[in-house]
Amino acid sequence: MILYLDNAATSFPKPEEVYQAADRTLRRYGVNPGRGSYGLVLEAGRLVYRTREAVAELFNIADELRVVFTSNATEAINLALFGLLQPGDRVVTSSMEHNAVSRPLHALRARGIQVTEVPADRFGRLQPDDVKAAAMAGGQAARMVVLCHCSNVTGTVQPIEEIGPWCRRHGILFMVDAAQSAGLLPIDVQSMAIDVLAAPGHKCLLGPPGTGFLYLREDLQPTPLIFGGTGGDSMSEEMPEALPERLESGTLNAPALAGLLAGIEYVQRIGIRQVREHKTRLLEALLYGLRQLPGIRIYGPGTATEHGGVVSFTMAGRDPAETGFLLDEQYGICVRTGLHCAPAAHGTIGTLPSGTIRVSPGLFNTREDVDRLLSALTDMLGPNFSISQQGDVQ
Repeated sequence: MILYLDNAATSFPKPEEVYQAADRTLRRYGVNPGRGSYGLVLEAGRLVYRTREAVAELFNIADELRVVFTSNATEAINLALFGLLQPGDRVVTSSMEHNAVSRPLHALRARGIQVTEVPADRFGRLQPDDVKAAAMAGGQAARMVVLCHCSNVTGTVQPIEEIGPWCRRHGILFMVDAAQSAGLLPIDVQSMAIDVLAAPGHKCLLGPPGTGFLYLREDLQPTPLIFGGTGGDSMSEEMPEALPERLESGTLNAPALAGLLAGIEYVQRIGIRQVREHKTRLLEALLYGLRQLPGIRIYGPGTATEHGGVVSFTMAGRDPAETGFLLDEQYGICVRTGLHCAPAAHGTIGTLPSGTIRVSPGLFNTREDVDRLLSALTDMLGPNFSISQQGDVQ
């Protein structure tokens, strides 16, 4: 039986309601929302609108029309960075960012955007004072601070609730990559003073792949990345001024958004705090068990309550890729290995070039699943274990 422990990449399995919602929508009214005036189109449009409302409610967004649907968090991040930044702007970010942030910023350097990277400590933690100092370097406020809420490598949760209000007071845009936290940690764009929020639908929100969203504060008007049909004002050669149409060219994936709506409703029924408590209990058991094993080094914060949804570790004398292969091939356990699309984070914690073994339990994992992983690792560390046995673990 396969044991899936890579929920930081994509949550799996999904709640049954998610499968049913996507299937029902595709079968009953899988047409173009906003493209026509007949009943099926109107029903699809109402579904999309209900999903916007659900996103807005979960993150305390005042106007659901400021929620733009994307295919993933990466697209949302690109829409914001390329759409809001101009040559000469300065951006402050961190050494813990995913390539979804660091690669667009690298490309923007060639367009005259200045990028300052604030180093985190060896646990992946950022000090708010370091971010503030970088944002005000030279006495000139940066245009934007962009940070991940929770590291996909170490699980470290950054203090965005302190950084956001400070940025607001100094007229600095605050953008949060919530890829690892949306649906796991409380996020309130009002109290946290988040101006731009990017998140996927397929991770902790339990939606299908191919879903995500971008929230933009009311007075922000980004330049579109993609130009095309929006279903309205078709005579104009210009993109609409109003959101969300300005950034939503082409046909939205209504069946996937139906699944996202079902996923969000499932999370809301359980409650963010309960989701967090469940995963924290699993991480506590995992961290305790790993510390009992010889040759295991754990990266990131010291306690489960300081982690988001992941634990990264290495095994002395073993390449992470080898460990991951053996866990899959011989024990039926799926974990993530390597650099996790965040090389700067691995440089920060000292795990280049091989990376780490990353374990990310999901909402439907159990303590028994953690014990099964720990048992497999114990077996692999036994004195008679050798990869040359090619399948027989002694």
